[in-house]
Amino acid sequence: MATPRVFVVRHGETEWSLNGRHTGTTELPLTANGEKRIRATGRALIGDDRLIVPRNLAHIYVSPRRRAQRTFELLEVGCREKHPWAAHGELPEEEIRTNARVQITEDIREWDYGDYEGITSAQIKEERKSAGLEPWDIWRDGCPGGESPDQVTERIDKLIDEIRTKYHAPVIGKPKGEAGAGDILIVAHGHILRAFAMRWVQKTLKDGPTFLLEAGGVGTLSYEHHNLQEPAILLGGGFMVDVVENAADSHPAVKPSYEGRS
Repeated sequence: MATPRVFVVRHGETEWSLNGRHTGTTELPLTANGEKRIRATGRALIGDDRLIVPRNLAHIYVSPRRRAQRTFELLEVGCREKHPWAAHGELPEEEIRTNARVQITEDIREWDYGDYEGITSAQIKEERKSAGLEPWDIWRDGCPGGESPDQVTERIDKLIDEIRTKYHAPVIGKPKGEAGAGDILIVAHGHILRAFAMRWVQKTLKDGPTFLLEAGGVGTLSYEHHNLQEPAILLGGGFMVDVVENAADSHPAVKPSYEGRS
């Protein structure tokens, strides 16, 4: 039975992510090391026998920030459609691996840090201490001059509702051969993707930073029991998915080890 997934990818390393400066609207390029690591991530995790199977992708969301868009380019997913931010030319047919549309959306841009743009958590701590303010917690306080947790929640919930209604509801629980593509790929930023994961499993942002996502990191969200009403974090998923499933089909007594158990 089909259980669609959402793969979240944080953009690769930049100079500011390397030294801990909050980067919302500021446009920064990836470092050379950041580009190298994202290329390696694409080779390791994307393919017919990998975690992210391109032909299973139904849609791709990318942040408006250039660092996220460059990260997506380096993953080399193999889209038939041209990237909306820059025409990459026609790919040779043998390099096309997915028909998924690529969409830029403000809903998954990074948290607007407002007055805290470009400074580190340590600097924010000292500023607030000098001003006689409580220690800062972005999940509780948001950012002065920027976004509140409620504002971030509103735009994330809008995107989650779109994913579930438009892409997941039509395929979840159907036999694999009938379901069609249902997976989603999101390429964005650290704080917003952590917030996305919290809202995916219906936690409020004020519950705290339960999840971590390093620069260039990849996370997987899905559902329990092939049920749209049971969103879950997929802590571990099987690679070589088709190989495992085909083996199970040939030998019904063999069940894929990554399937959820109640």
